[in-house]
Amino acid sequence: MIEYYLKYNSKNLKTNINKLMVEIETILGIDNIEIETSKELFYEEVKKIISEKQYLHLCSLLFTLKKNKHKNIFFEKYFKPNAENIDRKYAFADLFAGCGGLSLGLEQAGFNGVFVNEIDEVFAETHYFNHNIPVSNYFVGDINELVSDFSKSKVSLKNLDLVCGGPPCQGFSMANRQRVIDDPRNGLYKSYLKFLQETKPKFFIMENVKGMANKIDEILIDFNSYLDNEYSIHYAIFNAKDFGLPQNRERFFIIGNRIGIDTKSIFEDIKKEKNETKFVLKNALKELPILKPKNIKNNNDIENEDFGFYITQQKLSSTKYLDYINNSRKINYVFNHKNRYNNERDIEIYSKLPQGENSLHDSIADIMPYTSRNHMFKDKYYKLDETKVCKTITSHMKFDCNMYIHPTQSRGLSAREASRVQTFPDDFLLRGSQNKWYAQVGNAVPVKLAEIIGKHIIKYL
Repeated sequence: MIEYYLKYNSKNLKTNINKLMVEIETILGIDNIEIETSKELFYEEVKKIISEKQYLHLCSLLFTLKKNKHKNIFFEKYFKPNAENIDRKYAFADLFAGCGGLSLGLEQAGFNGVFVNEIDEVFAETHYFNHNIPVSNYFVGDINELVSDFSKSKVSLKNLDLVCGGPPCQGFSMANRQRVIDDPRNGLYKSYLKFLQETKPKFFIMENVKGMANKIDEILIDFNSYLDNEYSIHYAIFNAKDFGLPQNRERFFIIGNRIGIDTKSIFEDIKKEKNETKFVLKNALKELPILKPKNIKNNNDIENEDFGFYITQQKLSSTKYLDYINNSRKINYVFNHKNRYNNERDIEIYSKLPQGENSLHDSIADIMPYTSRNHMFKDKYYKLDETKVCKTITSHMKFDCNMYIHPTQSRGLSAREASRVQTFPDDFLLRGSQNKWYAQVGNAVPVKLAEIIGKHIIKYL
């Protein structure tokens, strides 16, 4: 991880190193591994940043992790391969990658990530930690800088099997008469097209909000124009719940290929994966520790059994859903399962509101703070129904979880619970601040939906 901080977040290097040491101590302590005195030195360039005592302790922590990598697959996340050792079979590049839900699903389908672009340093840090890709293969910054000068990439972008990504597009509404490609708010969409134009991958995937389908005629013109009509292109709106996943999440997908496959047939194969046996919210929440409401303000660092932990040990019983998202691996950690502050009024609303009900319910009429504007704030509060699929996980959760009230506990969903709904495995560790955890999860593609799409593409490679 330190190589990432040196390259992309050097201004906070000392703080990040100190946090990393606490994190590694916690991980080693959970596994009852004694810290050994280091027989080698690591990252000598950080000697100027921390004291000699801290530096030697850091080396001992990293040495102990490295020596015990064979005992715990999670330890390997702290050590990345060299660029020359990266596997380019089924190579793909992920643009606007976020924390890496789409990447992870494609990797589970058999693809190998070889290039990542993400503008947010913390999102990219999470991606880097949880994927086996060298730091040199990341471009953390504005994609416009890259497509204006591809020499800024330190990795070859030729012979890619797949390029994927979800460029933010604010100007695609039906009411907007300006063409999508010409709307200045859609500059990232244009950069995605330029990346495809330069790299000419065998396949591409673009994912976006379902409203983008309103402009599909223009979008197809744009893709064919930039790609010289070389690609067979098709599109569809997929809802995660139709594939058995515990979330009502509709997203637009467009896929293209230039190897002679009718892309429409790929979508037909994907649709055959629709699953009548559906997981619901209680499947995703099962086995996680109960958390109490947190009424202590301005202390996000507090951790205990009542409010939860960033990292803790928890031996979870096997369930069908956990076997599914964890690929039948046994994981004895719980990450990012922390509550956050709520005032007494919100906690009372959380406790009184029945499952499946919103701000208009009679049970909270006497304490609902927005009764004069009920037409605007009916969804200000919503208690999730554990017997149904979850409502769409969004990045709004970084502000509050009032629309994501836990069905049986007087609090909002934790970031781990939201991650489970998004089908992230339990050993996927979200980095950064607590609010950033929610932003990363809310922006992600459900991992298992990405895996389904990936496996119906990779079979043609």
